[in-house]
Amino acid sequence: MSPTEPASGGRRGVLQAGAAGLLALLAPACAVPPNTATPDTALPGFAGVPPSSADTVVVPPGYRASVLLKWEDSLGIAGTGGAGQAVQAGMHHDGMHFFPLSADGSRGLLVLNHEYTDETLLHPDGMEPATVEKVRRSQFAMGVSVVEVALRRGEWELIRPSPYARRIHGTTPMRIAGPAAGHAWMRTAHDPSGASVLGTFQNCAMGVTPWGTYLTCEENFQGHFGAAPGSFRPDAAQRRYGLAADGSWLPWWQFDERFDLSKHPNEANRFGWVVEIDPMDPTSTPVKRTALGRKRQESATCTLTRDGRVAVYMGDDSRFESIYKFVTRDTVRPGGYAANRDLLDHGTLYAARFDGGGRGQWLALPATAEASIHARLAADAAGATPMDRPEWVAVHPTTGEVYVTLSNNTQRGDPGRPGVDAANPRARNAFGHIVRWREHGGDAGASAFEWDTYVLAGDPAVAGAGARYPSAHADAFGAPDGLHFDSGGLLWIQTDMSGSVMNKGDFTRLGNNQLLCANLATGRIRRFLTGPRGCEVTGCVLTPDRRTLFVNIQHPGETSDDGGTSRRGWPDGGIPRSATVVVRREDGGMIGT
Repeated sequence: MSPTEPASGGRRGVLQAGAAGLLALLAPACAVPPNTATPDTALPGFAGVPPSSADTVVVPPGYRASVLLKWEDSLGIAGTGGAGQAVQAGMHHDGMHFFPLSADGSRGLLVLNHEYTDETLLHPDGMEPATVEKVRRSQFAMGVSVVEVALRRGEWELIRPSPYARRIHGTTPMRIAGPAAGHAWMRTAHDPSGASVLGTFQNCAMGVTPWGTYLTCEENFQGHFGAAPGSFRPDAAQRRYGLAADGSWLPWWQFDERFDLSKHPNEANRFGWVVEIDPMDPTSTPVKRTALGRKRQESATCTLTRDGRVAVYMGDDSRFESIYKFVTRDTVRPGGYAANRDLLDHGTLYAARFDGGGRGQWLALPATAEASIHARLAADAAGATPMDRPEWVAVHPTTGEVYVTLSNNTQRGDPGRPGVDAANPRARNAFGHIVRWREHGGDAGASAFEWDTYVLAGDPAVAGAGARYPSAHADAFGAPDGLHFDSGGLLWIQTDMSGSVMNKGDFTRLGNNQLLCANLATGRIRRFLTGPRGCEVTGCVLTPDRRTLFVNIQHPGETSDDGGTSRRGWPDGGIPRSATVVVRREDGGMIGT
């Protein structure tokens, strides 16, 4: 049974209006010179905040930030008491999107990923000794949360109970679709058909389709598979994805047999996908879209080609991995998800080659199940460029220019590793960078592009850092990760410096992780928010009217001054908890202006 209609207008009318707005946002770029439709030169219009090492969230004067949804908060799932991790907000919030439920955007759904677990916080006594109950709780703590929110008297609130609220986690039934569905490499003793699977986990970045569904990305799945010593020897393809008998981060395989590589090696082939979720129907079955390729999935950013097909940009978040694009065979059909249920199952998967001189090519990968399951191997064979950890991708809402973050790669140039190249110009790249490209003819369906480097991140005062920013009016940062364009063309950059380097050595002057706002026309980049100690700042999204910014604070307190033995801190002085933060202007104006 579908959720009830929103109070403000009929559900069908709101969804049609929302879909029309999204189609307009994703409209194919015209042949416009890059950045001509960017915000005026006075933006960003706030006073940038300085770097901070404080255990709190800092925003500019005239803004206020408040916590909305913390790990273990009840989602208000209808028919449940809200108790237990399976019906509570998951751990380590990451990618996120706001889906309006009302015409004025004052009601909506927040859909957010939960990337991984910290077992020392998840269980009162840690993972050891491991039990089946602890493994199940760990599986419940990842995945996706859907929560209803509303703006009331100037404050955003959770709506509980809500007919939309839902948890999707490591044991949720899912359908497998696309070229790999039913293939022999996808079949297991638990699923001889190779067409269904239980669960999604390690959910990092995300995307949104033109028909209003949510795409969640499965990243470091390999760490949840293991085997007894001597019982499993990975082949070349399995090693390429990091699978090994002793590679398990958590002992799931000891208590959930399907994660035992010696008994069910094909189970690992069923993770590392983009998963499509209908946020408006809590009874719907999520679908793993295998045509988009299997990798350590990071980002699934959608835009439209000139002829109305969908292009999906994706990163593969590991050192020396590639950037991908999937272009659908067919055009978007009117009628929402019901009319486009199989659109992502047919098309061409490409990997990017960045040539010297600012030129690039999209290299088509074989249209086979084998190439889909082992997309990394197919990209290698095609000659794709090995990048410095491709992360999030964002597309300018007017020009169609595409930006991707390369978080870092401290192994580039090491013996036996690829050296520097045009798109990855720094050996032992500790700070990361941002690359951008313009598709040939302004068409996302093109097979060629022109590219350049937007930012070489880092502290310019550090000798040998090689930092380079688009202007002298840019605040410095390291390890760019999340990216989001608002509808006005401001680019929001989120960072994920490791706790092992944060506020230390060459990173000292950069402070905690942060959210920055960039004006592409002027090169101005201003620091908008700094997070608490040890956290990653991620999942930034603005409401359509740009008057509310939602952002996630992931793993606060991951490191502490006493080496990690004291696990108390943000947001309330108790156990550190990942949380969604709401930022508003005190005068109700547009964020960033």
